[in-house]
Amino acid sequence: MNLLKFSNDVFIAAFFLYSIAFMLFTIAIMGRKWSGRKPEEHTARWGKIAFITSSLGLLCHLAYFFTRWAGGGHIPVSNMYEFMSFLSMMVMVAFTVIFSIYRKILLGLFSVPISIIVMAYAAVFPQEVQPLIPSLRSIYLNIHVTLAALGESFFAVGFAAGLMYLLRTVNFKSSSKSDKRQQRGVEFTLFTIIVIIGFLASVFAFRGAGYETVFIRSNVTVDNPGQNDSTIEKVSYKMPPLVAPYHSEIESFQSFFGIKEPLFEAPFWMKGVNAGRKLNTVLWSLLSGAVLYGVLRLIVRKPLGKALQPALDGIDESDLDEITYRAIAIGFPIFTLGALIFAMIWAQVAWGRFWGWDPKEVWALVTWLFYSAYLHLRLARGWQGHKSAWLAVLGFLVVMFTLVGVNLVIAGLHSYAGTD
Repeated sequence: MNLLKFSNDVFIAAFFLYSIAFMLFTIAIMGRKWSGRKPEEHTARWGKIAFITSSLGLLCHLAYFFTRWAGGGHIPVSNMYEFMSFLSMMVMVAFTVIFSIYRKILLGLFSVPISIIVMAYAAVFPQEVQPLIPSLRSIYLNIHVTLAALGESFFAVGFAAGLMYLLRTVNFKSSSKSDKRQQRGVEFTLFTIIVIIGFLASVFAFRGAGYETVFIRSNVTVDNPGQNDSTIEKVSYKMPPLVAPYHSEIESFQSFFGIKEPLFEAPFWMKGVNAGRKLNTVLWSLLSGAVLYGVLRLIVRKPLGKALQPALDGIDESDLDEITYRAIAIGFPIFTLGALIFAMIWAQVAWGRFWGWDPKEVWALVTWLFYSAYLHLRLARGWQGHKSAWLAVLGFLVVMFTLVGVNLVIAGLHSYAGTD
C-alpha cells in the first residue's frame, strides 16, 4: 500500500473519531439530566467511551504522522498543512496527559473541538508532500518545531480550562459594570471561535462548489503607480472576491453562484496581489462568523456564554483553575526550548545569526514574554481565579496570531510555511 495514501486515510479516520468523541463527551455532560441513571454514573460511563474513542483517534493521528514521515522522507512539519496537522495531534496528546491526571470529563468537551478545528484548518492548505528548501534541511527543524508545537498544545488545554472556568463563574445575571465586562469578554472569545468555524465552513463550501476567480495585474509597478514595466502577476481566489487586488482585472471566472464582481479594490499600500486575497479571506471570515453567531443567538435566544453555563453546573471551579495553571506550567518550559532556544540555534545554522527581528521571531518572543508574565503573576502575586483564566485565554489568542496571522499575513523568513 502507498504510505502517503494510507497516511491520508488514517488522517481522515482520526478526524471522524475525534468528531465522534466530541459528540460522546457532549452526551456525557449534556445528557445526564435525561438519563435514567444517576448523573455521576451516566457521565462516567459515556465519558469513558468518549475518552477511548478520542484515544483511538490519536492512534490514527500518530499513524498518519509516522507514515507520512516515512513516505515523504522527512518529518511532516515543513508547511502549514503539516504543521497544523501536527499541532492538532499535539493538542490531543496534551489533552490525554492532562485528562489522565485530573479525570475531568468536561475537559474533553472543550479541548477536543480545538483539535478538530485545527485539523479542519490544516485541510485548507495544499496537502502534497513538498521537497524541503535548504534552510529546512536540519535536525534542528525536528527539534524546534515539535517542541514548540507541544508547548503550544499545552497552552491550548490551558485555554480550554480557563474558558471553562470563566463560563462556570461569570455571573451572567448581574448588571454591574465589572460583571458586564466579564460577560462581554466571554462572548467575544466565543465569537472569535465561531469566526474561525465560519471561515472553515465558507472555504469548504466554495471549494466543494468549484468556485475560482483569477485576477491578473500587468504593466504596473506597485511602488510607483503609473510607471510601467513588463511584469505580470496572477492570483487565484477560492472565495468570492469582496475585495480585488490593487489595480487588477479578472482573467477567468468559474462559479455556480454568479458572484463575480468585487465590491472594492484593495488600497495601494497593500502591496502584492496576494495582499488582496488575504484581506478578502479576513472579510469572509468575519462575515460568515457573524452570520453563524447570529443564527446561534436566534436559536438559543440568549448570549452563548449564558446558554453554555448550565453545562458546567457541579464542576469544581478550583479544579479548573488548577488545570489551567498546570497545563501552562508544563507547556512553558517545552515552548521555551522549542520556540526560543532551539529556534535560535537553527537560525544561526540556517541564516548565520541567532536573532534577526523576523516577524515570526518577534511574535514567538511576545508569546514567551506573555506566559512568563502569567507565571510570575500567578506565583509571585497570587493571581488566581478570573485573572488567571483571562490571561490563559488571552495568551492562546496570542499563540494563534503567531501561528496564523504572522504566517499568512505578515511577510518574513517563515513565509515558506504559508499556502501557495
